[in-house]
Amino acid sequence: MAKGPTRTMWVRMMIVMLVLGVGMLGVTGVRLATIMIADSEFYQEKAAEQQLYDTVLSPTRGDIYDRNMNTLATSATVWTVYITPNDFPDISDEAKRAIVKQDIANHLATILELNVDDVLAMTAKSSSYVIVKKQVEKPEADKIREYISTSEYGVGNYIGLDESTKRYYPNDNLASVLMGFVGSDNQGLSGLESYYDKDLTGTSGRVVAAKNAHGADMPFSYEKVVDATAGNSLVLTIDKFIQYVCEKNLEQAIIDNKIAERGACVVMNVNTGEILAMAVKGDFDPNDPFTLSAEDKSIVDTLQGDERTAKLSELRNRQWRNKAISDTYEPGSVFKIVTASAAIEEDAAKLTSTYNCPGYIVVAGNRYKCHKLIGHGTLTLTGAMQQSCNPAFITMGQQLGATTFSKYFEAFGLTEKTGIDLPGESASVYHRVNAMGPTELASTSFGQTFKITPIQLITAVSAAVNGGYLVQPHAVNEIVDKNGNTISKVDSTVKRQVISTNTSEIMRQLLEAVVDGGGGKNAYVAGYRIGAKTGTSQKVAEMLATGKDRLYIGSTVGVAPMDDPEIAVLMMLDQPPMGAAYYGGTIAAPSVGQILSEILPYMGFEPQYTEKQLETLAISVPNVVGNSVSVAKSTVTSSNLKYKVIGSGSTVISQMPASTQSIYQNGVVVLYTDETSTTSIATVPDFTGLTVSAANKSAANAGINIEFSGTDLTTSGVVAYRQDYAAGLEVESGTVITVYFRSLETAE
Repeated sequence: MAKGPTRTMWVRMMIVMLVLGVGMLGVTGVRLATIMIADSEFYQEKAAEQQLYDTVLSPTRGDIYDRNMNTLATSATVWTVYITPNDFPDISDEAKRAIVKQDIANHLATILELNVDDVLAMTAKSSSYVIVKKQVEKPEADKIREYISTSEYGVGNYIGLDESTKRYYPNDNLASVLMGFVGSDNQGLSGLESYYDKDLTGTSGRVVAAKNAHGADMPFSYEKVVDATAGNSLVLTIDKFIQYVCEKNLEQAIIDNKIAERGACVVMNVNTGEILAMAVKGDFDPNDPFTLSAEDKSIVDTLQGDERTAKLSELRNRQWRNKAISDTYEPGSVFKIVTASAAIEEDAAKLTSTYNCPGYIVVAGNRYKCHKLIGHGTLTLTGAMQQSCNPAFITMGQQLGATTFSKYFEAFGLTEKTGIDLPGESASVYHRVNAMGPTELASTSFGQTFKITPIQLITAVSAAVNGGYLVQPHAVNEIVDKNGNTISKVDSTVKRQVISTNTSEIMRQLLEAVVDGGGGKNAYVAGYRIGAKTGTSQKVAEMLATGKDRLYIGSTVGVAPMDDPEIAVLMMLDQPPMGAAYYGGTIAAPSVGQILSEILPYMGFEPQYTEKQLETLAISVPNVVGNSVSVAKSTVTSSNLKYKVIGSGSTVISQMPASTQSIYQNGVVVLYTDETSTTSIATVPDFTGLTVSAANKSAANAGINIEFSGTDLTTSGVVAYRQDYAAGLEVESGTVITVYFRSLETAE
């Protein structure tokens, strides 16, 4: 008979069991300690994912307004459409589950314009929250809600919509390069949207709620909401109307002169540094910033592969790039304002100074030509500025010397960024004083062989005319909260006084003389005292790189009113075609004058006409409707206008032009005298290239009227270059056609 375990055996078994138990407890303890202490955060997150539903509440991005509180950018409600794949196991029948998934994929793909297979793949993911599409607008969101409410499959258990916001720019392209745009998550990607992104963004909120094993909300069990905080809004220095005028005329100048590399225009308050307008063309629609212009798209469409990708990126970045602050260029003769200011301040030039120009000047063995190859002869300082004489300004530079010249170059802010509140401002490229010999000084004196940005140049010009004070340009006036309370205000900043008020007063006289009898005559505006300086610079680096010898930038700066300057307008046009007009005084000055003619009255500056100007003003058309034909004829004739009677009635029943319009002396008023008389038709002539008198004669022969626009029509070399009704178009007799004139006899 077998014996049972002995006492010794029991003791050994107990010891083994104790060791095993202690070991297991130790392992378990270590594992628990690891889970509860070392890896506690990891497992807490896992538990939270299983037990809590956490949704981010997007804050409403702050608005952007112009200085008059017109909305330039705003945000509106949109929705994020999502599905909850972890809920599909609720459908126990596998075949029915597949039908529901397919039905959801079909409907969402159709409504949201997505690929059906892509949506179907989302339903198979192991997740409680899969985004189908962001920034879905109300019409599509409503269709999804309708689908949810009418579906026989109860798809509301698997589809949801989270409220969010989307950025809108109600004025489309207006100020787009300045404003910038946002990405899909409402983050600022360029322009003011990027620079002030932190101010505009606000703070996200959260909703944390309990959920069941299938991911469905259980809000009555647990829910916590932290509301999002709306972003602050920007009130700009920009004036929407001035911005519109600036863009309209810049775009027209690019079209008229067939500019290849875009153009920029800045309107600035010379005393405060406030940017009233900043335009770049071609630009983009910030509501659809990744879409290229038709012209650029046609270029991309000819390419494939990596070459296409690279070109697409290049052209997108070009249309987003702010040429006014990010592109440096050789300013040409507009820079002579700085040279003259320094020379006058240092007593190296006076109004009585004279300069001899034989058509060139030799410095350190190098021959520098004047744009007038036969020379200007003897010129005063005023004449040198009017004629933009290179030898005269090279002489001023040599008299100043490299050290003194460089002192003013720096004082005018041209060795540093302006500090404007926009991203991407470029630094200038210039000759430092220790590397500036006689030849570098000579070329720099008339605006070549160094590069600055348009914003640097207009800031320097402002200092030259505002009493000598260098102000910091800025595009934002203040930041306000959602209730309109001011959070912070951007004050005007005067960095330093560069020249004396007396020198500044002399500079104003010189610039006004450039318009009255010099190369800036195309910036003339009847009734206003305008100052200007034109410039034409060679793109030397590009010419060397391409081997082309006619790559230019034409520019003009205009200042008004010259008795007490308030605004400056700078326009630069990059690369007119070879063989065409390229002087800044010819291609940019007319547009600067047109901008000033539109914004000065808007800003409250009343025109004050001379007797000579009054003689050339348009005449208000008298209202003769209802008068007898004889009285109407007499009234029209007494207004220094002509008439043409259509019909056999005894009373005038309508007229063209209407009494709300103005036409010039000897213009034609067409009088209709009965209901049976048909409208008289005239064919619009081609006025391009015609002088004022020839255009007048052509209009009279055609039976239409001209509204003259542009330069002082009494100066020499004035011809038409554009008209608002195309040649050959049939219009009613008496119609007023605006014809734009400019002088081809400009200095630069």
